[in-house]
Amino acid sequence: MVLEKERISDHILWANINRPKALNAIDFEVMQQLEDLVKEIENDERIRVFILSGAGEKFFVSGGDLKKFHTIKSKEKAVGKAKRMQDLLLRIEQLPCWTIAVVNGDAYGGGIELMLAFDFRLSKPGVKFGFTQGRFYLVPGWGGLTRLVEKVGRAKALEWLGKSVVTDAHQVLAHGLIEHILPGESLQKEVLEWTENLTKNDRKFIQIIKEGADRYSAANRKEALDAEVEPFSKLWVDEQHINRVEKFMKKRSK
Repeated sequence: MVLEKERISDHILWANINRPKALNAIDFEVMQQLEDLVKEIENDERIRVFILSGAGEKFFVSGGDLKKFHTIKSKEKAVGKAKRMQDLLLRIEQLPCWTIAVVNGDAYGGGIELMLAFDFRLSKPGVKFGFTQGRFYLVPGWGGLTRLVEKVGRAKALEWLGKSVVTDAHQVLAHGLIEHILPGESLQKEVLEWTENLTKNDRKFIQIIKEGADRYSAANRKEALDAEVEPFSKLWVDEQHINRVEKFMKKRSK
């Protein structure tokens, strides 16, 4: 299993992406197991908090698995993959429970898109956040551009993505991308202490407050999310993207 899960209590489920040799990158197997887990959470009324982290201490999620996804050579298949991942992240975002991404290691590209679909983001100190899709001649395709603008504003989102910035936890906290930096000495204990008060009310309450918070932007937001798929897929099959990925993989294999 590339997705380990632990029932911390009746109300808290903690899952861990366990692909440390691949830097916890998202591949088709991770996608499938996340889809299965989200379905389980959707149907389990007892779960009030869903927590996700990455295995080990070096990476939360390093992005999409370029080695696995590089087999996609057509624009149509790139659209299909992007839509599938975007649908998954939208389901996570709409879960009738609180969701927390525990950024226990570095997060790059698609890893940032994944954490942005969660209600809250907690980080260890010293973690790096890399908005690096541009290095591979790509733009976010999983809804990350829309969500990043929502979190940090248009100008900062454009700067980070345009410059392919890699920055630290204190910088992203200052711009509101994450909610809290944990001490990092006893991670699970610190996360559960931060989470404790979120378990007090049932899912009916949680769903009502989350839907209310989303209502302000619901009219145009789906269009904005859908609009990310086309340019992402167009660049996915562009020679510049293909060449940069091949160059990156050759460097990794040495």
